[in-house]
Amino acid sequence: MEQRLELVPMAAIQQRAAAYEPRDFASALRGERLAVIAEVKQRTPRVGVLTADYSPAALVASYEQGGASAISVLTHQAAFGGLLGDLDAVRASTKLPILRKDFITDAYQVVEARAHGADAVLLIVAAMDANGLDMLLWWARQSGLAALVEVHDEAEVKTAIRAGARIIGVNHRDLNTFDVDLTLTERLRPHVPDGVLLVAESGIHGPADARRMREAGADAVLVGELLMRSADPGATIKALVSA
Repeated sequence: MEQRLELVPMAAIQQRAAAYEPRDFASALRGERLAVIAEVKQRTPRVGVLTADYSPAALVASYEQGGASAISVLTHQAAFGGLLGDLDAVRASTKLPILRKDFITDAYQVVEARAHGADAVLLIVAAMDANGLDMLLWWARQSGLAALVEVHDEAEVKTAIRAGARIIGVNHRDLNTFDVDLTLTERLRPHVPDGVLLVAESGIHGPADARRMREAGADAVLVGELLMRSADPGATIKALVSA
């Protein structure tokens, strides 16, 4: 990020961001059916390379046909093989709202997300203190972007709500051990106020898991590895949406 900032200063990235009008990410997750945020990523720290022939644009076409409500694009290069150019490629290939998924800790990255066609950013409570979360949520609002605020426990839910989060993402995967606990959404849902959207993240392996999340009160699921490994991602999304 610091290298990019040297090449494209904040003023220049703000000018580029002004040329893009963000789409309504939050509204895309509201509905009678479970919404699917379909993710594109080349690899993960836990599994390694998911596909040797990585084409975000081609994947997104299949995702959209399958009924995805939004797209998540991994732009973190070291751990996930992502590039900012992936955002540009996906934006050129779909009308669906896009989430920039990365370890965002600086205002520059928020503005940069809009400049490359994202409509929302991921903010991980565990990656910053409360002041940092307040600051980045402010920048997201100023930039016209939604923020998916990721939590892992009750204390982080409280921090997110106090900061004004309108979309809470419950990550079932422990960031230290990589263990998955699907009961987390069920346990944290009562602590999320009505009117705040809830997204269940990680560990969704099929329709049964999706149904479980819907019954637990999730508005959406964020699914990546399942789709990246699927021979027919569009059909997989249809099954999740209908669960």
